[in-house]
Amino acid sequence: MTDKAKAMVMASFVADALSLGVHWIYNTRVIDKKWGRVQNYIKPERPTYHPTKDLGEFTHYGDQTLVLLRSLAENQGFDLDRFAADWRNFFQSYDGYFDTATKETLENFAAGKSPSEAGSGSDDLAGAARIAPLCCFYRHDNAAFISAARAQTALTHNNRQVVESAEFFARLTTRVLAGERPTAAIGQVLNEAYDRQPYVDWVNRGLESVETDTRQALLDFGQMCEVEAAFPGVIHLIARYENNLPLGLIENAMAGGDSAGRALLVGMVLGAHLGIEDLPERWLTELKHRQEIVDLLDKFEGVN
Repeated sequence: MTDKAKAMVMASFVADALSLGVHWIYNTRVIDKKWGRVQNYIKPERPTYHPTKDLGEFTHYGDQTLVLLRSLAENQGFDLDRFAADWRNFFQSYDGYFDTATKETLENFAAGKSPSEAGSGSDDLAGAARIAPLCCFYRHDNAAFISAARAQTALTHNNRQVVESAEFFARLTTRVLAGERPTAAIGQVLNEAYDRQPYVDWVNRGLESVETDTRQALLDFGQMCEVEAAFPGVIHLIARYENNLPLGLIENAMAGGDSAGRALLVGMVLGAHLGIEDLPERWLTELKHRQEIVDLLDKFEGVN
């Protein structure tokens, strides 16, 4: 796989899988003591949020990203109603973790709300982090990509800042796929479409921390899921590890907290920049859904 659009999707999934074993561990000393450097996939151990998972599998974020990829391939494009149906059907027999956003969205559907109304009010950035498959499918149609990225996010996270964050990273990744360096593209997106608060502050804080140790930077921002903490953390990771995707994903996992939410976006952007050859082969061969992802992405050929 040499196409950077496909590599971008694979890198996003790999990033989520690498974070699985330490996801939502906030005490980094626990990570150090129990696993040392997170350089390989880890099978979650109890107590954990993902006890049903094996190494090389995904968190509930990655699983939903795969649902989106399957929906795109089956329907040859993004359709909110069909994706909503696929998403709801997936959770009918899901044995993984149900976060608050998922529970609230399912409750809203059960109450009769439509896909455009059912989204939770969650301000977790992870809702905006599932967009790599959309970027690949609509890589030649920026307007369609942005529209779909916002819609898929609002399906579960109907929060203005989270939806706008999805568009920010959609615009950023489109520029990177076109050949711009990530840090330069961040500045362009900020100046052209996001020259307002809180985005100016979030981006500047992330860029200004590039010389700061990643653990300290993410601790300063906050390791949690909320967009106000996770957004500058993602910017830091993209800028600091612009030329080293594996190190960026490792340091993200080592920093603790909602590492998987950050990982999907960092993997997407840096995968678009550096390509599949920057990923260790063991991360690819040990990824449980690797062949399915490759097969689904092959169905995108010639569509756009």
